[in-house]
Amino acid sequence: MDVPNDLNALADEHLAAARTSAHGRSAHLLLHEEPLRQTVIALTSGSALDEHNAPPAASLQVLRGTVRLTAASGDVELAPGRLHPIPQERHGLLALEDAVVLLTAVNG
Repeated sequence: MDVPNDLNALADEHLAAARTSAHGRSAHLLLHEEPLRQTVIALTSGSALDEHNAPPAASLQVLRGTVRLTAASGDVELAPGRLHPIPQERHGLLALEDAVVLLTAVNG
């Protein structure tokens, strides 16, 4: 039987790890049952995930801090508690302050 994940504890753990990382980020894949994947991603203020391709379907939920989702169709700033779909285009993510997000993606 799988043990439920404590998102608050994971957010704290990975934000602490991101603060000691040379790249200012830390991530943990907490669910991988094809085609669904959920990942907790922590970024320190000013750290980014460079532009990359979008999966077929995905959403981003902000657990801590504020982030900017960047895309050609327009940037969106997201605060804690916000849930936003990932655009079906190349996009990036910038932490405007120390932040933790939950990425939910459905692959191929």
